[in-house]
Amino acid sequence: MIKILRTIVFVAVFCLCASEIQAANAIGNEDARYDSIQVSLLTCSPHDEVYSLYGHTAIRYWDKSSGADMVVNYGVFSFKKPYFILRFVFGLTDYEMGIQNFEDFCMEYSYYGAGVTEQVLNLTPGEKDRLFRALQRNALPENRIYRYNYFYNNCTTKARDILLGSIDGKVVFNRKIDKNVSFRDMIHQCTKNHPWAQFGNDLLLGVKADANTTREEQQFMPANLMKDFSHAVIERGQSTVPLVTATRQIIEPNAASNEAEDSFISPLTCAILLCILTICVLMAEIFTGKVFWGYDALLLSLLGLAGLVLLAMVFSQHPTVSLNLQILILNPIFLHAAYYVVKNRKDKQKTRKLWKIIGCIVFISWILGFFQDYASGIILLALSLLMRCRSVIEKTGHTHVCSDKTKKENNNNEK
Repeated sequence: MIKILRTIVFVAVFCLCASEIQAANAIGNEDARYDSIQVSLLTCSPHDEVYSLYGHTAIRYWDKSSGADMVVNYGVFSFKKPYFILRFVFGLTDYEMGIQNFEDFCMEYSYYGAGVTEQVLNLTPGEKDRLFRALQRNALPENRIYRYNYFYNNCTTKARDILLGSIDGKVVFNRKIDKNVSFRDMIHQCTKNHPWAQFGNDLLLGVKADANTTREEQQFMPANLMKDFSHAVIERGQSTVPLVTATRQIIEPNAASNEAEDSFISPLTCAILLCILTICVLMAEIFTGKVFWGYDALLLSLLGLAGLVLLAMVFSQHPTVSLNLQILILNPIFLHAAYYVVKNRKDKQKTRKLWKIIGCIVFISWILGFFQDYASGIILLALSLLMRCRSVIEKTGHTHVCSDKTKKENNNNEK
């Protein structure tokens, strides 16, 4: 994206150009002065940076007579801000409106190998003027910053809202959509070649991310908004005109951009390896007749630590992460269970009771998986836990039965 320092410079340039355009507009016919102004929706394809996997949207405002050719976008941020990642996760990130020269904008995306598609909008002189004034207001320091939300208030929805808000008529979207698509489904389309990015998203997203979405909600994705615009019309009284008058490919995307991630190991592979390790531990227990409580304590500790992340998401401002059923598998309570396993490793009855409780929790989470799509490999983690539950319960139960039989035999011998 665009760096904040450059944004400040371009905001100043935009304001200067605004005064020039307004001065020029004072001369000549009211309608004719807008003939040289072109407003377009710019849609950028993904490139290799993680934050760009979903594409980008911007607005081009080009006054051919004055030479002012500006790109306005609402995706300006800086990783250098304090606690940026934490603030992003908790939904406390502020983004900015940025203004950039069109040539510089194209050079930036050409450098990354991303494509840029331009859709020229069919706006009247009054609508162009209303849009220009709205952009001016947004460029003011007190209005430029907004609270970012990935699904509901991002660079694409902000561009859509200011464009549609400047149109006098009613915009009708005629493209058919699949109403059974969820937020998670749409994200998967963009992260299918990036397993770790997809795993991170799926791990944090909860039940609400699997609900069906409306057209308006689906337009948070730049590609979806571009498709909707291409089939949309504007109803102005008795007349109906297309929203887009022309579509051009400004920059062709690089074929190598957004290729499959060169990952040595995927989340699913990690989960499979953990299952194999668990099976090996079970076989070792069969041959030795012992319970490897050290492995159990380690497994429960790792799952409990991961559960702390999901517990923190309960306090996030993102509405789609608060209710996450995966917290039953990645459970912060398992940290206490790990301590309990070590402390009571010689008490077979307490150990058996603990693993019965863990088994019930994991089994319930497995059933609830029908209501939420879990991250890749999470079900295999649950399977590993269930295997440990069965093994420990059987061995501690067998030991308990044997000890009872031994006591009875000793009593009989004494008699």
